[in-house]
Amino acid sequence: MGTTQLESVPEPKYWHLRTVLSEALDSEFSVGEILPNERDLAARFGVARATLRQALEQLELEGRLQRRRGVGTTVAPPRVGVAVGTEQHAWPGAAGDVWQTADCDLAVPAASVADALERGRDEPVHTVRRSRVTHGQPVAAELLYIPQSSVPDLSGIDAPSGAARARAVLRELHRLELEGQDSAVELGSARADDAKALDRLPGAPVLVVTTRYLAEGRTAALSVATYRADTCRLTFGDSGGVEIHEDPQRRAS
Repeated sequence: MGTTQLESVPEPKYWHLRTVLSEALDSEFSVGEILPNERDLAARFGVARATLRQALEQLELEGRLQRRRGVGTTVAPPRVGVAVGTEQHAWPGAAGDVWQTADCDLAVPAASVADALERGRDEPVHTVRRSRVTHGQPVAAELLYIPQSSVPDLSGIDAPSGAARARAVLRELHRLELEGQDSAVELGSARADDAKALDRLPGAPVLVVTTRYLAEGRTAALSVATYRADTCRLTFGDSGGVEIHEDPQRRAS
């Protein structure tokens, strides 16, 4: 490969490099191909490695690149189109819910979770762990927090632990009349547990969707779902559901 010098431009150098790299990905590389190492790329484009890293991080955030354990930086496949979340007035685990239930434990949660649930900080909470796989690829991991007071008649004898316990908690939650739900989305970085579940590196960009489920005038459950930012683009429709769509430009290329 020859050396490509960047022109002097008013925008930040890393952003201009991001544009040049994006064009190179379209014309020179195929999905899954491993990029040259940082030293070679920096030499090719005549930039410092710090500038190169900024551009690579931006492309990863946009879903053009993936960092894979033991492999390196590869060209990402197109975003996966799947439906995420539920329609309004539907509890987690209701009919049509495609999340896979993993396990459940009962413990006093972090203070921030207790405050979001509007419960005392010493009240035990059921934490249900669920995951989402689309086309064989992990796309999301969820922590669903349900206070004991939301499922007061739950019996620990029938389902003492694991996935069976999680399903029992959700069934009991469905006895409440759901009055509404609200969601918020923010950009975040993958924690160690989330990164492992999503097959990403710690610190990888993620989209965090926090949903409160309301019943009897208070928060009956709290969902914190972490989606791969390189895989998912979230949109909200009139129904209040959340969907992931393929990037139309990537799909057409």
